[in-house]
Amino acid sequence: MSKGQWNSRFSCTTYVFGTEPNAFLKREAHRIPPGAQILALADGEGRNGVWLARQGHHVTAVDVSDVGQEKAARLAARHGVTLEFQLADLTQWAWPKAAYDAVIAIFIQFSGPDERAALFANMREAVRPGGLILLEGYRPEQLGYATGGPPTAENMYDETMLRAAFSGFEIVHLAATDTVISEGAGHHGMSALIDLVARRPLS
Repeated sequence: MSKGQWNSRFSCTTYVFGTEPNAFLKREAHRIPPGAQILALADGEGRNGVWLARQGHHVTAVDVSDVGQEKAARLAARHGVTLEFQLADLTQWAWPKAAYDAVIAIFIQFSGPDERAALFANMREAVRPGGLILLEGYRPEQLGYATGGPPTAENMYDETMLRAAFSGFEIVHLAATDTVISEGAGHHGMSALIDLVARRPLS
């Protein structure tokens, strides 16, 4: 989706994906060290970045939508926290190298195979040695549920793809589940998910 499409989607008064953090992120965030530098990718209206900031982390939230980031800033103010916002297309952004203790990628499946390879490479390089990638996405089976996510199977993830994309990293957790989720109107109902926690080697 383009910036204009995301701005249009986020222009409603409600939060499209709700204001509560993603359940996978909330469950796995205990692995992140206290006071971490965190990169939240395609953070949209801020539900995940704001929650991480509330846990005491220093969050850089990147998104293509200024409308989404305005809503994220309001959500952050409501909770008394601040985030660093970067308004950018992730395919064009000048990614920092080895700058973050954790990179968070929750439902960022807007990229086809070619762009996705570069996106995963940038994620690997952005995290510091010993740092974590926390990623959740949809598997191709999601097309049968039609409860959120991209309309094409090529944008989905599977275990083989993620193991290859993060080869050389320690796979701390990798699991495929069919789970009912409730994340606003945007993600609601039975969903075909895949979760990854991967750690960059220290050397």
